[in-house]
Amino acid sequence: MITVTEATATAGALRRLSEAGVSIWLDDLSRRRIESGNLAELIETKHVVGVTTNPSIFQAAIGSGEGYEEQLADLATRGVTVDEAVRMMTTADVRAAADVLRPVYEATDGRDGWVSIEVDPRLAHDTRATVAEARQLAWLVDRPNVMIKIPATKAGLPAITEVIGAGISVNVTLIFSLERYREVMDAYLAGLEKAQAAGLDLSGIQSVASFFVSRVDSEIDKRLTLLGTDEALALKGKAALANARLAYEAYENVFAGDRFTALAGARANTQRPLWASTGVKDPAFRDTLYVEELVAPGTVNTMPEATLNAAADHGDVQGDTVTGGYAQARADLAAVERLGISYDEVVEQLEQEGVAKFEVAWQDLLDAVTKSLDSKGVDGE
Repeated sequence: MITVTEATATAGALRRLSEAGVSIWLDDLSRRRIESGNLAELIETKHVVGVTTNPSIFQAAIGSGEGYEEQLADLATRGVTVDEAVRMMTTADVRAAADVLRPVYEATDGRDGWVSIEVDPRLAHDTRATVAEARQLAWLVDRPNVMIKIPATKAGLPAITEVIGAGISVNVTLIFSLERYREVMDAYLAGLEKAQAAGLDLSGIQSVASFFVSRVDSEIDKRLTLLGTDEALALKGKAALANARLAYEAYENVFAGDRFTALAGARANTQRPLWASTGVKDPAFRDTLYVEELVAPGTVNTMPEATLNAAADHGDVQGDTVTGGYAQARADLAAVERLGISYDEVVEQLEQEGVAKFEVAWQDLLDAVTKSLDSKGVDGE
């Protein structure tokens, strides 16, 4: 049995995370989570102030069929295409989640309370189609607290500028490298400048930059294990944190610079770093590693539910664990490079794999919905 003192201590870990300037977002969504009141409960009891989704999350939710039967039957009766059916279901979930989070959005003056929905991952290398899809999603969901997720591919960068320039809030996803992250911040600032030139209110435009964490360790640690030397094994579990900490340093530099200062005078918002892929893959590591070691003001940590529960249960949050670690972070990445593991090669591979994984998940979702529509159509005849 958990005592009152223990319950207070565990609840306190997430509270301390929030007080340290980290916004806790849930990396999951389903219709059952919304309709059961679970999302509202997480907001109330676990300091959740936002939600992120991706094609894999929707594939798991809609692929199960739970909660979607009636809508699927209606869509089958109407004879809609599978692409339209998927968009109708996903935007309905995001709209409902945005309504649940609307009080958070209003209480934080638009800082939090956001729900993210991703453009079709098959468009990741098509700038014009990504912009068109982003506009369409913003129109379909029609809520002020929804961010459109755009991947940080080369084609995604000008799309980010165009979409921000149109006054649409953006969650930039699939960022693995420091160079690409700097390009993402540049694309965001260019978008703000475009919006300002168009006479838009910059205060209503928000953005986060989703910097992926655990996948970096998974790939680099695999290579370190193959090397097998004491020096290599001692570096396991260090590259992802080093990469993220140096990303935060870059964020500090850019948003303290003259270019953003000019925009801030027009009430522009910074583009906050968002730590994504924070579920620990290696059982040898503490399951709250990417929560406890990435505490810094003005950041977002989007957690799968298992990580959120672990942080609530036994998280050890001791304040800022990022800003004092830049020199060590550079040393850790340099040590990995000296062993013959190419940072540039790893992050390029991870970006390609990230896009591919979302494309596969999206196709699996389309296949599952196609099967459901076909069965509903047969049943209805």
